[in-house]
Amino acid sequence: QVQLVESGGGLVQAGDSLRLSCAASGRTMSSYAMGWFRRAPGKEREFVALSHWSGGTYYADSVKGRFSISRDNAKNTVYLQMNSLKPEDTAVYYCAAEPRPVRGSFYYEGTFGSWGRGTQVTVSS
Repeated sequence: QVQLVESGGGLVQAGDSLRLSCAASGRTMSSYAMGWFRRAPGKEREFVALSHWSGGTYYADSVKGRFSISRDNAKNTVYLQMNSLKPEDTAVYYCAAEPRPVRGSFYYEGTFGSWGRGTQVTVSS
């Protein structure tokens, strides 16, 4: 398994930006699907974005046009650039990884075998 450590969370105001990072170790992530999920207070963990090993990216409708996922395989790091943040983006953000071939939907947290501990993002109105 790959070990994942998230960073970059914090307290910001609505409309601000943040960039989350997820550093992977133990395996090279070039052949991994790398995802971001989040869990808001009182809610289940939900899909946010995915970076496929082929270069494709996928987003939840709620963040499309505001968030951008990218990866630097040389640094074994995946990023989540979050712009125009809203109070409803407040959540703990988790990085997830699964090596190819992936069996299951990328939108489902059970598909991913490796998880970070999460980083808190709080957006005030």
